This record gives sequence, structure tokens and C-alpha cells, in this order.
Amino acid sequence: MGELPRAYDRAAMTNFLLTRRTFNTQLAAAALTTALPAAAASGPAAQVARLADAYMDAYWRLFPLDATENTGDAVYEGLFAVDIAPAAREQQRALYRRTLAQLEAIPRAALEGQAALTWDVLKFDAQDKLARLAYPSHLVPVGHIDALPVKLSQWASGDAAQPLATAQNQAHFLVRLKGIPAWIDQAIANMKEGMARGFTLPRPLVERTLPQLAELLPADVAQSPFLAASRKFADARMAAAYRRVVEREVTPAVARLRDFMAGPYLAAARTTAGLAHVKGGREWYATLVRSSTTSSASAAELHELGLREVERIRAEMAALRARFDFKGELDEFIQWVGKLPANRPFRSEDEVIAAYEAINERVKARLPRLFERSPKAALQIRPIEPIRRATASDNYVPPSVDGARPGVFYVVVQEPGDYQRMSMNALFLHEGQPGHHYQMALQRELGASKFLQSTWYDAFGEGWALYAESLGHDLGVYDEPLALMGRLQMELHRALRLVVDTGLHDKGWSREETMAFLRSKEGSTEEFARRATERYMAWPGQALAYKAGELKIIQLRERARAALGGRFDIRAFHARALEGGCVPLALLEARIDAWIAAQRSNG
Repeated sequence: MGELPRAYDRAAMTNFLLTRRTFNTQLAAAALTTALPAAAASGPAAQVARLADAYMDAYWRLFPLDATENTGDAVYEGLFAVDIAPAAREQQRALYRRTLAQLEAIPRAALEGQAALTWDVLKFDAQDKLARLAYPSHLVPVGHIDALPVKLSQWASGDAAQPLATAQNQAHFLVRLKGIPAWIDQAIANMKEGMARGFTLPRPLVERTLPQLAELLPADVAQSPFLAASRKFADARMAAAYRRVVEREVTPAVARLRDFMAGPYLAAARTTAGLAHVKGGREWYATLVRSSTTSSASAAELHELGLREVERIRAEMAALRARFDFKGELDEFIQWVGKLPANRPFRSEDEVIAAYEAINERVKARLPRLFERSPKAALQIRPIEPIRRATASDNYVPPSVDGARPGVFYVVVQEPGDYQRMSMNALFLHEGQPGHHYQMALQRELGASKFLQSTWYDAFGEGWALYAESLGHDLGVYDEPLALMGRLQMELHRALRLVVDTGLHDKGWSREETMAFLRSKEGSTEEFARRATERYMAWPGQALAYKAGELKIIQLRERARAALGGRFDIRAFHARALEGGCVPLALLEARIDAWIAAQRSNG
């Protein structure tokens, strides 16, 4: 196992934040043993298992598109819900409250193993969702990150989360296409309410959304992205049904949305960037911080942590200059490296994809050194769909629970000649394997619990993926100085997120201030800084999760190494970290502490 650089001052970086307990938990060491036995046939363990699965089923029925994306379960494939409607939000609130009341009736002290884990995660999940529901996210339902009409246009290709291979698949998706107009009408009503209450999207985010909506409105309806797969349907009647729904219902609804957002909504859009300028915004942001980091750390503490991490990583970059024989200042060096011809060798999107395939083959050969098992689901590498290319970032979509749909790493290539080779190794480890693919695909294999198969917390999920980037030393992908610089640049970007996300939403930074800070610290182009800043404007708090989770995992690994000495096994540590699925950080800590105690007692 490669050691962290000596410049990494773990005490200074982690003590005040990452030794906190995420929420009050009564976990004893025995509650999170590595065996994680299945619930018994009767008694409290069976009760909590049934409650968790019922909760998950009710949640997926309230959010059936999320069910398709995260589980691939055909039970939800033909369902559609206008989840931003007032009645739907009341149903959501009732579910969370009812679940918490039922959970409290099950004695926590009577549980152990997977049942105890389920009880604790379920309590956190319902409390977290209930807290976030107190704030008006439904008043800004359409944006450039993940607008529902755009998502369904992508799924209409048949190559995304929604399968369109069989007649039943096609009939199911037609239900969802028919649901788009009702969702759009509710979204417009919500945005009008937001305008009346003085809460809208920032103007630049509206401007980024309009081109996406325009892509859904080609002059010839036959070329609509909603009809992409239907043009190849074997059943002409089904293809005709798609054409009628898209032409008569979906296209007019999308045009209404486009016209509304380009007209009155754009005129009313706020000129401020973050929640700090919205009434009650700082309190809302504090809730999002707790949700994203699964931590009690404040925005101010995270801001200071980010500033220290930025300086640490920049110091490592400064030390790396000698391997390039560069004599200038650090900021000059960062700019110079980015412009090296060796960093921009690509002439086509296909060449970029081929380079990632080569990285994958190299990494796969060495993963057994660090992991006891690999996911059953395959990993595919694909270019992003054209409609998302202008606004999306590289991302990963997990496999279905049954493994029929593979995990997919989507690569965003704007201009092949501008695509930087130096960051590709770290990015692949993050989005592919052993990052998101290992964590999420292995989670899908937790067959005893639908609930634990499906949970997602940014602090663990994104924290694991960032931690996976650090494993590149052991996987042999950072031997080249350029690749190591790419790794540091990506880590610097995540540290900067701590600073700028809190700057925008707690300290009241403007969009322009945020872009200028990013450019001054990482040497990014104006376009890159703009895209990053607008992501943080649209998704408050999410960017904090990466470093919070990564630092916790590193802290736990080093705690285990110190406690076990020569008996420390990195493969066993990784197995323990991943075996319970995606959980709040306090539960991960309890599991690792229990494993350490068990190893010491067996020694």
C-alpha cells in the first residue's frame, strides 16, 4: 500500500471534523460485525427488514424514475409520478414520519448484524429526507443539471436506464412520455409560485437550461430525441403511438416550458448566485451541508478545512515541478503543464474512449492486489449523449440489481484537442474502478436487503470514489509525472469545492468571485471555472461530500494500520469498508472500529 505524501498533516486536516459522530448512534461493537447475518425469520430483526423493504418500495413508487435509474426493477418501469406536486410532497412527508414512528416501535437493543445496520440507516434516511423536505426545492424544478424532460429524452434512446427492447418495455416508457405534460404544467406552476415568493433560479442557470430545451424541439418532430428508439421498433403500431404522443402532447408541453423560461421566468431570474442571498437560505444550506457530509460540521469549518487542503495540495504540486525541470512560479507551472502537447494528444472522441479502455485493462490486472473480490456486473465506457455534452460532467451510472444492465462510465468530450490526458487516470479510478463501479456494483449484490442495495449518501459514495483516486500509486497509473500532476489537480479541485461551495451559499460570494478564485488557485480556463461554478450554484452542498468522505476513509485506514501493525491487510480493510453498502460516515466508522477490535481479539 503506497503511503500518503509526508506533507499530508492528518491531524491538522481531520481532527476537528472527521472524529465527530455523524449522528447519535447506540451501535455496540457487535452490531456491525463483518458477517452481517440476514434477519431472522421472526422477531425484531424480521420486523425491521420488512419495514425497510416496505419503505423502499413506497419510496420508489413516489419516485419511480429514480427506481429505474438505481435498481432496474421492472416493477416500477411503467410508473410515473409528478413528485413536485403539493400532494406528492405531502405523501413523501407522511412516509418519512410514518416510517420513523414504526421504527421507534422496534427495540434497537434487540438487533444485531444487518438488522442493526438497517435500523440505523433507515432512521438516518427518513430523518434526512424529512429535514430536506422542509425547504422549497420544488420551486426550482427545472435546471441544466438534471431536468426531467431532458432525462427522459436521453432514456428514449434505449441505451440508458430505461430498457426499450421488448413490447412491454416500450409500453411502459410510453406511460412516462404521456406523463411529461402534467409534470411540465406543475413545474411551471411551481416556478410561478417561486417568482411570487422571490425565489427563482439564478439567471445564468436559466440561460444554460434553454439550449437543452431547444434540443428537444427540432423543426421536424420526426427527429425528436423522444423518438430515437421508436424509429427502430419492429411494431409499427407502437412506433406510431410514440409519434402521436410526442407530436400532440410532449412537444407542445416542452414548447410551453421553453417559452415560459425564456420569457417571464428569465426576466424574473435572480441575479445572485447562492442560497446566502435567499430568505432562509443559510438555514437551508446548513441542512444541505449536514445531508451531504452526513456530518455535524458547519459551513465555516468546512470552508477553513478547504483552504488548508488547497494549500497542502498546491505545496505537493510545487514539489513536483522538479520532475518537469520547470523553474518558474507554481501558477505558471500549472498553466504550463496544461498546455504541454503531450497533455492534449487526441484528435477524436474515439481516441479518448480507446485511451480509457487501455487504462481499464491496466487497472484490472492489478486490482486483486487491493481487493478480495470484484463486482459481477460489467463496466462499460461510453461517450455522453450529444444532448448533454454541453453541460454534463463525466459520470457513472450503476448497473441494475439483476446485473442485466452494466455499470457505465460516461465520458464528456467537448473538443478532442482540448481533452487533457493527465487527468484521465485519476478520473477513471474515480468514475470507473475501483471507484463508483466497485462501490455501487458491489452494493447491488447485497441480496438480503432491497433497502441496503439502494441507499446513497454523497459523503460515502463520492468520498469512496475520491479515495479510489489515491490508490493509483498502488495500481501503477501515476508513475508518469504528468499523470501524477493530473491526480493532484483533480484532488485540488475537490478541495476547492469545500471553499467555493461554502463561499457561494454561506458567505455570499458572487458567481464572478467564485470563478476568479477557482482560476487563481488551479489555473483553470474561464469556461471550466464557469461550468464548475454553475454546478455548485445549481447543487448546493453536494460538492462538500467528496473531501469529507475521503478524509474519513483515510483516517479509518490509518487507524486500522496503527492498531493492527503487521497484521493490517489492505484487502480486508477495503472489503469491510464496502460490505455494508453506502452508509452515513458514523456507521462506516463503527463497522471499521468493530473490525479492528475483532482482529485484535483474534490476534
